[in-house]
Amino acid sequence: MITTLDPGRAHRTLNVEDNIVFSKVWDKKGFPIDLKMCLIGQSGNAEMRAAAGIDDEPLTALRPVVLWLNGSAWHCSEKNRMLAELTYLADAGYLVAIAEYRGSEQAQFPAQLLDVKTAVRFLRAHAEKYRIDPARIAVMGRSAGGHLAAWMAMDAPEYSGKGEWSRYSDQVTMAVDLFGPVDIPVCTKRNLARLDTPNARFRTLSQTPEGQLLGYRDNMSWEELERLGRSGSPIYRITEKTRPITILHGDADGVVPLEISQRFYISLVRAGLEKQSDLFIVHNGGHGTREFFQPETRQVILAQLRKYLGRAAD
Repeated sequence: MITTLDPGRAHRTLNVEDNIVFSKVWDKKGFPIDLKMCLIGQSGNAEMRAAAGIDDEPLTALRPVVLWLNGSAWHCSEKNRMLAELTYLADAGYLVAIAEYRGSEQAQFPAQLLDVKTAVRFLRAHAEKYRIDPARIAVMGRSAGGHLAAWMAMDAPEYSGKGEWSRYSDQVTMAVDLFGPVDIPVCTKRNLARLDTPNARFRTLSQTPEGQLLGYRDNMSWEELERLGRSGSPIYRITEKTRPITILHGDADGVVPLEISQRFYISLVRAGLEKQSDLFIVHNGGHGTREFFQPETRQVILAQLRKYLGRAAD
């Protein structure tokens, strides 16, 4: 049977440009690290270009960017492990940038935040090359990446302009925090209560993710732990200059309790930021479980991106 199809040309081809070095930094022992970025976007038909020397018609409009940050308890992780789940953003016309940041085994906070800020400045410095609209950059992350995304929405000048591409701004338009531990003392208190239980994941506070991130010592008093935890928590840095924030959190999260995101949202509202702050509670959602990858959840995220970045150009 011979069938003629007329599929149209609405969908644009997606391409991946990987292993772009955006920053050269050092770990706590002084060894150099190349931080890399992956870009996913509608950048022409690379296969047809290579095989036949022809391409799709070029995009002329500048593209908004969604900078994605992985989780893994602030440890080093394969930057592209969530790549397949992020293509819906590129399909919608956004340029997706997946950036590495130093893990807590390589450097303590605020190194991770500084790396993310450098990634934003790199994107602005290369806006012409990648057809980026420098005025429309969002940052989104899950778990530890959500914590850093929330930090990016805060007015924290002491962390800005440090490192490469310093002539460019590292401010973002908005942030999407997916179940991030934005109030570290709450996590520490939970872990402290579990240390002596039979199935405890950690036997000392210095072994916990936040302990490794912030440099907890096992002989610290609660006052010292709380002070250090607050210094790494974006919930305590909310001001009238805080950028718009969208929060998604599952009501069955056994790792980062929903209470943290609820308190975060309440703090934003009390600061007078209700109109630019949203909390979406994902029914039956665990810590990054499949509920976060369903079409309904993706549509919420896309709607929030369009609200603050505008529609990506066709």
